[in-house]
Amino acid sequence: MKIPKNDKEFEKLLNDDHFRVAIFGSARITKGDPRYKMVYELAKKIGERGIDIVTGGGPGIMEAANLGHKAGSKKSGAHSIGLGIKLPHEQVFNKAVRYKKTFNRFSSRLDNFMLLANVVVVAPGGVGTLLELLYTWQLMQVRHICNMPIVLLGDMWTGFLKWLKNDPLQKGFFDKKDFHLLYHAKKYDDAIKFIDMAHKEFKKGNKDFCINYKKYSV
Repeated sequence: MKIPKNDKEFEKLLNDDHFRVAIFGSARITKGDPRYKMVYELAKKIGERGIDIVTGGGPGIMEAANLGHKAGSKKSGAHSIGLGIKLPHEQVFNKAVRYKKTFNRFSSRLDNFMLLANVVVVAPGGVGTLLELLYTWQLMQVRHICNMPIVLLGDMWTGFLKWLKNDPLQKGFFDKKDFHLLYHAKKYDDAIKFIDMAHKEFKKGNKDFCINYKKYSV
């Protein structure tokens, strides 16, 4: 496991022009769960494409993502990055994380996710996952970050999207263009299509699909 020794080394990592996918999701989902396997397979495909991933580095969905990515990136050499958080019940990094950094506050951790990511995949999860989703969506709405597809993975989000459309959207609390920043992928094969689309635009030099470190200042 590669651990950045200091802030300068981590800043160098931020400055790399790698295309990265952030994967958010519950720490409580175990290996026997179909959702764990779904994220594992998605991350494996991401690794095979030579694309980096960023997770919280802990157990559950994060572990599934890091393990899948490790299996898929054996030939491509893509990086996996874990951004941990200090909690009263200490959360340890899973063994598949290559680079890791721990934060004292959720706000700083979220900002670093935004600096590193070019696509966000939100797997099933609880309060922390919702925080990560809404923070990303808010920054996309106000254009503080580059075009970063927000992919909601799995059946859990069907009711949430229906509520967004039928209640706050209907009441004018946000616009249709804001709603369409969210992409629903029921299966990992659907999610990889959105990732491939964004990766293609990034490689073409589309200025809207840029490196967030150069746009989003903290």
